[in-house]
Amino acid sequence: MSDVEASKPQKRKKGWVDFLVNFRWILVIFVVLPFSFSFYFMQYLGDKRSERKSYKQRQIEHEENVQIVVERLKERNPSKDGLVCTARKPWLAVGMRNVDYKRARHFEVDLSAFRNILDIDKERMIAKVEPHVNMGQISRATIPMNLSLAVVAELDDLTVGGLINGYGIEGSSHIYGLFSDTVVAYEIVLADGRVVRATKDNEYSDLFYAIPWSQGTLGFLVSAEIKLIHIKEYMKLTYTPAKGNLQEIGQAYMDSFTPRDLDQDNPEKVPDFVETMIYSPTEAVCMTGRYASSEEAKKKGNVINSIGWWFKPWFYQHAQKALKKGEFVEYIPTREYYHRHTRSLYWEGKLILPFADQWWFRFLLGWMMPPKVSLLKATQGEAIRNYYHEMHIVQDMLVPLRRIGDTLEWIHKEMEVYPLWLCPHRLFKPPMKTMVTPEPGFELQLKQGDTPYAQMYTDIGVYYAPGAVLRGEVYDGVKAVKNMGNWLIEIHGFQPQHSVTEMTEEEFWKMFEPELYEVCRKKYGAIGTFMHVYYKCKKGRKTEKEVQEAERAQPETAYADIEQPAE
Repeated sequence: MSDVEASKPQKRKKGWVDFLVNFRWILVIFVVLPFSFSFYFMQYLGDKRSERKSYKQRQIEHEENVQIVVERLKERNPSKDGLVCTARKPWLAVGMRNVDYKRARHFEVDLSAFRNILDIDKERMIAKVEPHVNMGQISRATIPMNLSLAVVAELDDLTVGGLINGYGIEGSSHIYGLFSDTVVAYEIVLADGRVVRATKDNEYSDLFYAIPWSQGTLGFLVSAEIKLIHIKEYMKLTYTPAKGNLQEIGQAYMDSFTPRDLDQDNPEKVPDFVETMIYSPTEAVCMTGRYASSEEAKKKGNVINSIGWWFKPWFYQHAQKALKKGEFVEYIPTREYYHRHTRSLYWEGKLILPFADQWWFRFLLGWMMPPKVSLLKATQGEAIRNYYHEMHIVQDMLVPLRRIGDTLEWIHKEMEVYPLWLCPHRLFKPPMKTMVTPEPGFELQLKQGDTPYAQMYTDIGVYYAPGAVLRGEVYDGVKAVKNMGNWLIEIHGFQPQHSVTEMTEEEFWKMFEPELYEVCRKKYGAIGTFMHVYYKCKKGRKTEKEVQEAERAQPETAYADIEQPAE
């Protein structure tokens, strides 16, 4: 065989799983969509019943439910029962990481009742909510008051608990940071049944800083107090095309929200919302938004686009028009803008239902969109699930903003996935060694987007089938995700834990900072009660042996073999 023939991409042999995947849309249309719509409708009715109750009544019910959790924990026999976890079924998680750790022996605690908004304090500008409150629910309650969470994740179904314990980002994160950065207090049930309120300046401040990214492995989150901001009725959105190579697109993205003179805290120079979508290696659309009043939006000549209607084009396809049309501006109702990617699940809906973006489908069945992610997972089966692990990428990559061009080139080489989603966020310099911290010494030589107290990072959302898969070629998705982890470690980036990780435990703790997490594991009795965060993120089934080893694990074993940076 010649070198040329050897270097040519090999065609992948298709099997029966490919057939199931290609025609899965039949199951989605006739089963998943109707059940999803019914589920969302019943959930909506439940939210409305909750809204009719006074905040005082909701708080009373909350305290009763917290006591049930405490009593349940006291029933556990550590010598006989497994590690503690929630009673939620594995397929109900919104994240694409399958909750395999629940397949092993475990002791369940039901948190399903914790889905109420407990208070909206307009004076303190704080919303107190339970962990199962989702983004659609809270935006529906706050926006009529011209209030909002500082960071509202795009998909309606994402919950407060998942965004705090895991990962939450939005177009306003370049100002406010990640979702967890907007929380001012956590109410936690510890392993021994104690209920504590952790803030950044009380006796549980270490726990406060350790909770984000911990995946619920330090205690049960039962409520959170979250920062509110004042907003206006509309988002004035500017669509700007960007063309060139990936380095040039990366620079255009940076210039859309980071002044080159480093005046990053100047609201005149920095928009309220930022987002960029890259459609090919040479084309992207940068979007910047500013809140606008109804009076401004309705002025003669302004275009108002209510993108929330079921029959409207999917947002990412609508934004793509700027590549031909050139820069344009329109006004979008604020709540509809917040949840702009919900109906199409960014662009994943195109793979699930190949014709769902067509005008006739949107008009006839678009009102049932989106399919509920948990129901998609529940109906995929083991074979399809493994297929998606190998042939599909659903990952987020958090990288220093200054490495955006290099990372885009790396993604094109290793994954070749388009569209790509770019969303920036401030990574604040914490007073303690939290799991995720900026690059050491970044404040000594500020780069575009940085401030002395925070380094600018960006999320790159990689959600689609790689180019090789779409062309029918052999592709090793597991290797690509493994290589992604190595790349992120090299550039001081991070892999959010809602997706599959292929890292070893040693690699995991090269990416994340273990010190505060392990101290809190020991201090607050989580060892032997809650599974370690690495095992919770690790791909694959959890055997009884692994569970027993995790129960016996001591904090220093997780990172004893890793070379620690010098002080």
